[in-house]
Amino acid sequence: MSRRGNCWDNSVAESLFSRLKKERIGKRIYKTRELARTDVFDYIKIFYNRTRCHSHLGGVSPEAFERDAL
Repeated sequence: MSRRGNCWDNSVAESLFSRLKKERIGKRIYKTRELARTDVFDYIKIFYNRTRCHSHLGGVSPEAFERDAL
């Protein structure tokens, strides 16, 4: 990964950061670094990984996908 000049190496991370900026951070201004850290943690652990529908999974959340797979 991270080969110089290859944009596809970081596509997963770039996609996550793009969604984070569009869906959560936007134009917010956080008063402290801790508030920003908590908000980003909440987005990734609670919303993105559990609730948000992913097109790669057929439009369902990862939690629902795992539940249905069992």
